[in-house]
Amino acid sequence: MELDSRKLLRTFRPSRILLPILIGLGTATFLLIQNFDRQAFANIRWTWNSSFWIFMALVAMVVRDFAYMVRIRALTDHEVNWWRSFTIIMLWEFCSALVPGMLGSGYFFAIFILTREKINTGRSITAITLSSFQDGVFLALVAPFVYFVIGKEKLFSSLNLNTLATVNFGSGFLITFWTVYFIILAYKIFVAYALFINPRFVKWALLKIFSLPFLNRWRPGVRETGDQLIIASKGLKNKSSRFWIESFGGTFVSWTARYTIVNCLVMAFTSAPTENFIIFGKQVVMGIIILFTPTPGGSGFAEFMFTKYLGEFIPIGLSASLGLLWRLISYYPYIFIGVILLPRWIRRNFTKEEIAVSTT
Repeated sequence: MELDSRKLLRTFRPSRILLPILIGLGTATFLLIQNFDRQAFANIRWTWNSSFWIFMALVAMVVRDFAYMVRIRALTDHEVNWWRSFTIIMLWEFCSALVPGMLGSGYFFAIFILTREKINTGRSITAITLSSFQDGVFLALVAPFVYFVIGKEKLFSSLNLNTLATVNFGSGFLITFWTVYFIILAYKIFVAYALFINPRFVKWALLKIFSLPFLNRWRPGVRETGDQLIIASKGLKNKSSRFWIESFGGTFVSWTARYTIVNCLVMAFTSAPTENFIIFGKQVVMGIIILFTPTPGGSGFAEFMFTKYLGEFIPIGLSASLGLLWRLISYYPYIFIGVILLPRWIRRNFTKEEIAVSTT
């Protein structure tokens, strides 16, 4: 698989980088103005408890990224050192922040990044395909678990703190969640069959399906996908138990840390007992739905959904502010770190001719 370097570099042009920032901050500003409560801010009392839980939210982010680094080192058979793994993960997250989840969240860019880090193409495809599969396994297991443990009523409703009335999000929200979930599940079952059982049959079946006249235009891309699955399948043969423990362990630790950030932020600003598992479960629901949003990194939609969906756990008047703080911790840093790392990485991994052509 060879991604055109010009396309990659043009993805990082300033307009692409500014778009998710403007969408996210614009939505956050609108929600802040709409829900502004002077008294709520006046009642904030910053305590050691607040400092501790803000710190723990930052720790959760560090754990999340460190677990991803452990996974990428395992998936590349420890061919990349810690600094290179940090660079790869930050640039991967940077790409994901600029690409809508429904377009793959930087999957092809991640393969390209690894190949430019001198990881051979076969191993790069194997690493990124398996990491994407493992992310799907986490969601496929955890989503029904939180649904059946918490229950539909609590998971798909909220409490209006002004009236103490229950606000149901409607059947459309529930249907969207399960539709996206089963799309993810079906795709991961398909990938599992291709990776571990019969990738050549999958490629043959895909090419047959996309030979139909109204699908034929996508046949070259499907052929490439089939080739990638065959390469990835070969790369997974005879892997050690350490490989599977580190890669799956890194996946589950990373996603769990990601979904505890909001819990930490809520604990920082409330003294009331907090239903942490419900907050965790609602983040799983949010995470799945955000995967299919059309905006880069879910910008705008994530902030809006946080305010409306998790508002019952946050003091009145602070939900929009806390939503912005959540994104400032869990989303925007990847954009800023990417902007810092990217120029140096490009100079190290691209020729002057490639850079010159991409800017023309």
